[in-house]
Amino acid sequence: MARRPPKKEGKRYYMISAVSQRFGIHPQTLRLYERDGLLKPSRTEGNTRLYADEDLENLRVILNLTRELGVNLAGVEIVLNMRDKMNRMQDEMNGFVEFFLEQLGRTGVSRDQVRERALATVPKRSLQSLLDRLEQEHEP
Repeated sequence: MARRPPKKEGKRYYMISAVSQRFGIHPQTLRLYERDGLLKPSRTEGNTRLYADEDLENLRVILNLTRELGVNLAGVEIVLNMRDKMNRMQDEMNGFVEFFLEQLGRTGVSRDQVRERALATVPKRSLQSLLDRLEQEHEP
């Protein structure tokens, strides 16, 4: 079953002709990428493909892998799947760290103590993002 575009204001969608012109590729190439599961554009009631900004970002990655790095489509699929898994794992880790920091905060541990202990084990970028959010929540 085809995805239908959500009715959100401000979200942009592009037809296949606009996308093919923008990226300098043939529309049939976009259809091939869709058939291979690399792109998943939404569809209108009339079955017209609509590409969202997220689809365009995926297309940029696909074209970079194929054009610049010489990766074949089977390799592109593997890379995209790994990328999705890594993003999901990062989201799960961020959720865990956020929960952990909230629990520590409830026990009276200061943010500085959390920062000192966590810097040794949590990726710095993830920790900094969470600590920044905690500080914003506690500002008057």
